[in-house]
Amino acid sequence: IAAVKAIAPTFGAINLEDIKAPECFEIERRLKDELGIPVMHDDQHGTAIISGAGLLNALEIAGKAIEDVRIVISGAGAAAIACARLYCALGANHRNIVMTDSKGVIRASRTDLNAMKREFATKDEGLTTLQEALVGADVFVGLSKGGMVTGEMVKTMADRPIIFALANPTPEISYEEAKAACPEVLMSTGRTDYPNQINNVLAFPYIFRGALDTHATAINGAMELAATRAIAALAKQPVPDYVCQAYGAKELTFGPEYFIPKPVDRRLIVEVSTAVARAAIESGVARHTITDWDAYAEHLTSLLG
Repeated sequence: IAAVKAIAPTFGAINLEDIKAPECFEIERRLKDELGIPVMHDDQHGTAIISGAGLLNALEIAGKAIEDVRIVISGAGAAAIACARLYCALGANHRNIVMTDSKGVIRASRTDLNAMKREFATKDEGLTTLQEALVGADVFVGLSKGGMVTGEMVKTMADRPIIFALANPTPEISYEEAKAACPEVLMSTGRTDYPNQINNVLAFPYIFRGALDTHATAINGAMELAATRAIAALAKQPVPDYVCQAYGAKELTFGPEYFIPKPVDRRLIVEVSTAVARAAIESGVARHTITDWDAYAEHLTSLLG
């Protein structure tokens, strides 16, 4: 905190990276309270925003409503807590979220929970393991370690399950094993070599771009939600040829194999930055107001060269 505060006067915004839980929550909170520039912990909010965008689109493809689905999250660190909070902001029912850590399901009766874990402790004392929690679950989000989930566990999930296995380099379950267990699964990983990569680079450069261009004093929840929805919306637009060529694909269209934009998509800087800038202005944290949005879009495009 002291180091970041010392350098803050020479920066327009600061991106925090690789700070473990639970310290990361207190560090980010203190810096947000004590600095007049945007501060964001990317491991928390970047992961939450990209996975949130993917979740919105995957649920649409699966024909499920976010307020109805059961979500199981493996891991209870910085990214897991931030993801759960953002999913609730998007409409997920807090009571439908079950979180696990290395000791099993985070239950209200456990006495070893910090305040962050306690926030998502389930009152269902009958659930003790990840395997039990996955029975009937609509969504699994893995933010833990490789090999936590088996094909047999996937078979116990609800129809058209959504699996975000984000441990790197080895996901909680491989793409191949999940597809073999349930061909209709909607799958994301953190890897480049499989469809629907959850990659924080889709968010943080453009969130900061929008924040800097409006001289924002903070990156708030409204800006995070705006970024989430902008990324989700971009995946539904026709995909430019240069994006398809970069991935050796003849065509990419919105569906099970493509519901998150690719990192090389140059439209991200316009779509996400503009959404974030608008949200900064509308939520009252902007010190500079943009009035000509067409000119702003042209300016953003020119930054790409």
